[in-house]
Amino acid sequence: MHLINSQQLQPNHFSVMHSILEDHLQPGHRSTLVPKKSCRRCGPSCQPRFLQLRRNARWTPPRAAVIPSFHLPMRSFEAKNRTSVDDIKSLRLITAIKTPYLPDGRFDLEAYDNLVNMQIDNGAEAVIVGGTTGEGQLMSWDEHIMLIGHTVNCFGGTIKVIGNTGSNSTREAIHATEQGFAVGMHAALHINPYYGKTSLAGLVSHFDSVLPMGPTIVYNVPSRTGQDIPPTVIHTVARSPNLAGVKECVGNDRIQQYTDKGITVWSGNDDQCHDARWVSGATGVVSVASNLVPRLMRQLMFEGKNHSLNSMLMPLIEWLFKEPNPIALNTALAQLGVSRPVFRLPYVPLPLPKRMEFVKLVEQIGRENFVGDKDVMILDDSDFILVGRY
Repeated sequence: MHLINSQQLQPNHFSVMHSILEDHLQPGHRSTLVPKKSCRRCGPSCQPRFLQLRRNARWTPPRAAVIPSFHLPMRSFEAKNRTSVDDIKSLRLITAIKTPYLPDGRFDLEAYDNLVNMQIDNGAEAVIVGGTTGEGQLMSWDEHIMLIGHTVNCFGGTIKVIGNTGSNSTREAIHATEQGFAVGMHAALHINPYYGKTSLAGLVSHFDSVLPMGPTIVYNVPSRTGQDIPPTVIHTVARSPNLAGVKECVGNDRIQQYTDKGITVWSGNDDQCHDARWVSGATGVVSVASNLVPRLMRQLMFEGKNHSLNSMLMPLIEWLFKEPNPIALNTALAQLGVSRPVFRLPYVPLPLPKRMEFVKLVEQIGRENFVGDKDVMILDDSDFILVGRY
């Protein structure tokens, strides 16, 4: 029995509804609709409120729901913000954007939007949403896809949105990437499976499973995954027209190997990105430091060799990575008043001596070069909020 609530139907809609229902019956099982009860509002003269299919009818779901091998992104070539691989390959400054939080641990979207606007105003060309710096590893997939969609809807016409939809589970990576492209992200970032490491053939199969969906950046960071993605794997997956390039953290010698072969590479190390760009042929950088000093990082990537600027930034970059990223970045943005001093555990703020060191770095480089417009603060330990359940 299939019941339809027709309370909102006008009398002349009855024949239309009858036709729609008949369209979903198997051939040879056409049926008539019979009244279940009269409309309480209008009485017997009105069309029935509930309609019932006779027992000899067989209902089938809409045709689109039973198409085999159906993948939403593969049919969405007219989706908003659809981007070519070449558009992604041309990006020089990509910021691995920070995710700010409210005191209860939920996303602080107002602070997030302000931070993205600062990136746009200071020349960043793309943001990676929910990456390591953005703490995608501390998000549910619902939060993750929501934040990608929010970024696309608010900023997708101005800046490229690259969603980190990678996972150590190929099934999860496929599903998240489908969702990411469905909400409009321009490209996907994919890491190799971590912890439960696989073989080289398994790496190729993993990346081949997600590459057909759209422009893709492969991310190699052995210090986090415990496994290097060797050039043999990259050369194999580079046969896909959707491989935009590689975010490489092994070093500039590896970057040179790829650029000599015509493969697009972004340095994943702020401390090496100047030489990667101007000596080893990298297209640009996926930067953590640009959360704090986007205009200076743009100069470093766009205006030719600048050893003086690179040397000026090096103490800040070294400070950022004394503890695992994004601990220092989260602390710095709180001290600058750009985000609230809220940490999702297991991350905790830097201790007081390190916070005092950051204040001196801001003074040396110049407050005007950092994001935000408030005076830099040291903050007390009691100012920070640590959230374990959210």
